[in-house]
Amino acid sequence: MTQETKKYTEQLLETIIDGMQEVKAHDIVKLDLREIPNAVADYYVVCHGESSTQVDSIARSINKQTSEVLGEKAYRTEGMQNSTWILVDYVSIIVHVFYKETRDFYDIEGLWADAIITNIED
Repeated sequence: MTQETKKYTEQLLETIIDGMQEVKAHDIVKLDLREIPNAVADYYVVCHGESSTQVDSIARSINKQTSEVLGEKAYRTEGMQNSTWILVDYVSIIVHVFYKETRDFYDIEGLWADAIITNIED
């Protein structure tokens, strides 16, 4: 990974987190997967909302922030139909926006316990 790519990835991470914080996402966590063999991305960013409406708003805010600030569009977004788990894929960064109970059930942080986990303050 070049220095320029690292810098852009960090900017993208910050912008994604800003988008989450804009609509009061809860328990934002960054998982650094770069040292894990065969990881599908460099980072996961995980958060949750208290309602399906908030989950939807968080995902839309992330897309809006990345588009406005960096001109970046997600490679793919899935789960907008039911808004209990929305995945926003930026290739090197995968964002998981959960409804609280869904997050507890799937325990993404537990599945990737070998990652370097950083809790982001609200």
